[in-house]
Amino acid sequence: MCEFCLKHGEGEKWYLQAKNYSEDLLSDVRRVQFLQSFSDPRLLDQEIKKMKAGFDRLSKAPWLIRNLFSRMTTRKMKKIHFGQVVPIEDVERIFEFTNSIVRVACICRKSSLGKEMRYCYGLSLQPNGGKLLEIFQALEKDYADGVNDQRYEMLTKEEALSLFRSYEPEGLCHTVWTFHTPFIGAICNCDRVDCAAMRSTITHAVPVMFRAEYVAHVDSDLCNGCRQCMRLCQFGALTYSASSEKVAVDHHWCYGCGICRSACKTGAIQLHDRASSPVAANLW
Repeated sequence: MCEFCLKHGEGEKWYLQAKNYSEDLLSDVRRVQFLQSFSDPRLLDQEIKKMKAGFDRLSKAPWLIRNLFSRMTTRKMKKIHFGQVVPIEDVERIFEFTNSIVRVACICRKSSLGKEMRYCYGLSLQPNGGKLLEIFQALEKDYADGVNDQRYEMLTKEEALSLFRSYEPEGLCHTVWTFHTPFIGAICNCDRVDCAAMRSTITHAVPVMFRAEYVAHVDSDLCNGCRQCMRLCQFGALTYSASSEKVAVDHHWCYGCGICRSACKTGAIQLHDRASSPVAANLW
């Protein structure tokens, strides 16, 4: 179990606890202020650009400085805005107890691609978007000519799950996110190129998300060596043996997203509990 499961899940998966989605947590003034700043695309675009410039400088710094910066940033982000990879099975379980799902534009894609891509999904235990949507709409009303309802697309659970499944063959990884931990307000669909959080975690070794509670495993008897799964892995965890003509999983790098399964025609890839892997049990 990751440390959030121990702190905020009573030893169970913390993101499957309805209390961590409770609107009672939105009475915290700091949390509301953070949500307001997070929902302002102008401010976030500036922050993402500053972060990119910072990473460029960090890459040239001595190892000791990089390591210190990484530890300090991770510690701070765990309190404010931290994520965890979740497979589609757990996304479905989250949707079972949330009562509204709002599809919104991804700020990371807007900053990196310059166009709107709706890969982010706000969650609420209340119908019609709840207090979370009210916060976003109130901010938009302040700086725009009224609220643009088209920016907030209400979806049924079935519609949302269908979209999430369609993202997997594209290699998009599902992640849950806090807004001042432990409040969980969204599930995003990330990739290493366009997602600032994944670049921070994987490319720059500044973790702002946990690995999943799982790791992938390849059944060599079922693997036909097609290597289609390898093109989807955002984490470089899949390897290919030319001698055996089989794919294997390096648990040192596997984040347990399960996306690789969508490319496997023989059903050779399964997810196992992370605790079952001696290599990965304590890697988060």
